[in-house]
Amino acid sequence: MPNSSSISEFLLLPSGDIIELQLLHFWLLLGIYLAALLGNGLISTAVACNQHLHTPMYFFLLNLALLDLGCISTTLPKALANAFWDTRAISYTGCAAQLFFFVFFVSAECSLLTVMSYDRYVAICKPLHYGILMDSRACATMAAAAWGTGVLNSLLHTAITFSLPLCQGNVVNQFFCEIPQILKLSCPGSYIREVVLLFFSVSLGFGCFVFIVVSYVQIFMAVLRMPSEQGRHKAFSTCLPHLAVVSLFLSTGFFAYLKPSSVSSPLMDLMLALLYSVVPPALNPLIYSMRNKEVKDAVRKVMNKCVLKAVNCPSFGIHGF
Repeated sequence: MPNSSSISEFLLLPSGDIIELQLLHFWLLLGIYLAALLGNGLISTAVACNQHLHTPMYFFLLNLALLDLGCISTTLPKALANAFWDTRAISYTGCAAQLFFFVFFVSAECSLLTVMSYDRYVAICKPLHYGILMDSRACATMAAAAWGTGVLNSLLHTAITFSLPLCQGNVVNQFFCEIPQILKLSCPGSYIREVVLLFFSVSLGFGCFVFIVVSYVQIFMAVLRMPSEQGRHKAFSTCLPHLAVVSLFLSTGFFAYLKPSSVSSPLMDLMLALLYSVVPPALNPLIYSMRNKEVKDAVRKVMNKCVLKAVNCPSFGIHGF
């Protein structure tokens, strides 16, 4: 079998053996990708352009939308190209770059979701101290820490993973370059360092999950003590979708990276990868904006401006020649 020095490309998971299945695979992924681009793009534009949304909660929502755009744009374009052209190949350098950016965006998003839960905890449980604890400097520091954590984590994982000798071929049974699939190609006994680092990263992710759960337990206890039914409804409508996305994102990610090889199968690996890498970026705009009147109003204004600009653009008819 080839070793890592002789491998110039990897072969990703095929989209199907028949042309109809390949086309279905392509159009399904394309629809999800365009929906994620549109939703996260609208939220980013709306938050950036609307002065009323320049608050800590929407600042973190903007960061989440940018991370979601990066995460889904790291994996799906290559999968779409392979499905459309009926190919499987990705270069060695391209695979390393894809893994680096994917781990970066996923790690940063995990940290950012933790920061967002803290923001909601302070807003609901300590409203009188919110302006002090969540001032602009504190928000910028926490956001920078989330992005910095992603960079450090991805650098370590990419460097260790692609320094391993590969002697199990070059077939990656996934639609993108994923750490567990690369480890399956490494020589026996050579991946101990990456497994240790992987467990350390997963432990940090589990710590974030515990922090989020504890924060929401405190939030829900505070919400239930609210005398106003409208206030309780607003708090629950903000926090429950957040908790649902976090649970889906982290639980499927944990299982994908920690499941024993005895229960692994290509179909299960594919479904888990879709659930933690594709579904959250596509659903986040719907969950965070459709239940938030301020975001919906801001998005509507952005769309109206785009329509007006399109209508007012000079038409290039025959007189334009």
